[in-house]
Amino acid sequence: MSDDTIFALASGSARAAIAVMRISGAAAERAVTALCCGALPVPRRASLRRLRNLGGDLLDQAVVLWFPGPGTYTGEDCAELHLHGGRAVIDGVADALVAAGLRPAEPGEFTRRAFLNGRMDLLEAEAVHDLISAETEAQRHQALRQMEGALGAIYQDWADRLRGILAYQEALIDFPDEDLPPEVEDQLLATLRAVRAEIRTHLDDAGRGEKLREGLFFAITGAPNVGKSTLMNALAERDVAIVSATPGTTRDALETRVVLGGVPVTLVDTAGLRETTDSIEAEGVRRALARVEDADMVLTVVEAGAEVAALASVRHILVANKADLGFPGPAGSVRISAKTGEGVADLRNCLASAARRMTESRGAPPLTRARHRAALSAAAGHLEDAERAELPELRGEDLRLAMRELGRITGHVGVEDILDTLFSRFCIGK
Repeated sequence: MSDDTIFALASGSARAAIAVMRISGAAAERAVTALCCGALPVPRRASLRRLRNLGGDLLDQAVVLWFPGPGTYTGEDCAELHLHGGRAVIDGVADALVAAGLRPAEPGEFTRRAFLNGRMDLLEAEAVHDLISAETEAQRHQALRQMEGALGAIYQDWADRLRGILAYQEALIDFPDEDLPPEVEDQLLATLRAVRAEIRTHLDDAGRGEKLREGLFFAITGAPNVGKSTLMNALAERDVAIVSATPGTTRDALETRVVLGGVPVTLVDTAGLRETTDSIEAEGVRRALARVEDADMVLTVVEAGAEVAALASVRHILVANKADLGFPGPAGSVRISAKTGEGVADLRNCLASAARRMTESRGAPPLTRARHRAALSAAAGHLEDAERAELPELRGEDLRLAMRELGRITGHVGVEDILDTLFSRFCIGK
């Protein structure tokens, strides 16, 4: 980790009444003392100070907070300067900090230092990013649970239990001639099986946490001119797709983001499904079928009065459009008129319930990233190998490999290759 002292505007670059400049590093005390003309504020108490550069020019009258390490966000000496939000003020203070030997922070560098200084594990660092990116209340709750350590506590418990049985296993290896009680071997295997079963249960969550973090995809499909684009606009409550009586108007997949049941959902309006000799429309149909295959939910739109078979899959909702023409909908369908708005609220409630059902998590916090899933799957595989191992040395090695995979999730081992990727996605100042 760099020994540089860093600073960044934590409040963003948009024009505002107040701008918050964060500082972290060994030279923070010297820099803040110089800005405040030798009057370092009392720790953790907001103090009004006149800020001057090295030449003595007045930069601003600001609120300054001083946070001596290690009990800070980054674990280092930190400070916050609550400045007036004018561009000239911000630039002047930034120039003064550079002149004092500080440098601008890179994206995510404050949180990266917090991780490297042991102030948080990698799960909590990822949750900080998720919290900043949260679009909905449900995403916020999930990120906060992870940031407070709920997910890390589960993985740490598994690691601690595996560490305990590894000690038993080492005893069986180191003292093969000793008559250790058979209960030792029985307890070892029982704990091993219990941890493996808990990991498998944790993995069997239908990807709820990942779906909530990334959002769901709902595809709108059907034959040409059944009202798919009109329905898309009605659900989005704005004109997203061009509506025309001419068949084949929508030739590519159109997307828009909405919130349903507190879950971010991307609605995809697809090309009408039909046989066609038009090469462009045919490509649109091919893409529509591909989006239907990948979608979390498919809205199959038909005209009210059409004779169609009921859809048995829970991943499909049959929508009978053009109810304003007076025809009944097929059995099991949601009857609407996207043109007049009749039934659209009921369909929205149905979609919101489906979105909540796909992302709701009761009990333990869910997995939120593919890398967590990969590491846990590998750990469970090593535990299965350990249970089948005939030699105690092989079982001990499999236990160590399982613990290593758990350590990869929290960042205790082998995470150097993912740090740059993770923290580069953060905003400047966090």
